[in-house]
Amino acid sequence: MSKKVFHPIKPLYDENSKILILGSFPSQKSREQGFFYGHPQNRFWKVLSIIFKSDEPKTVEAKKHFLLSNNIAVWDVIASCEIVGSSDSSIKNVVPNDLKIILGNANIKIIYVNGKTAEKYYNKYLKDKLGVIAYCLPSTSPANAAWSVERLTDAWRIIVE
Repeated sequence: MSKKVFHPIKPLYDENSKILILGSFPSQKSREQGFFYGHPQNRFWKVLSIIFKSDEPKTVEAKKHFLLSNNIAVWDVIASCEIVGSSDSSIKNVVPNDLKIILGNANIKIIYVNGKTAEKYYNKYLKDKLGVIAYCLPSTSPANAAWSVERLTDAWRIIVE
């Protein structure tokens, strides 16, 4: 059964953030940890650490430092929704996040969305309101099993180019 869930994680950014990466909504594991991409099978941290030639951050503090030191802001498209567990396909009754919090206080040059679900809800609720296109990257979620770490890394490398 789906239940209404509110996004429990604050956006991560600072005035030097140039790249904004948006997911759809945090998984149960991420909500439990209180930070983005908390599921151990999610390849987000592995892919970014390869791209930025860095050790993979393990703690929440290390992840925050890694992102900010690489001028990356992260948040999600959805502020609240009805969802079953972590299933993107079960998402209903979406309320989008107000991205002006980040866009008004950081130096964002480009927005990427992590996967098709984030793209779908960004385009539906935020694209016209903000007048900004978000570029879709393949999802780092373990549900996107067709994409290996190598393929993901090749696709995600665009964020440093």
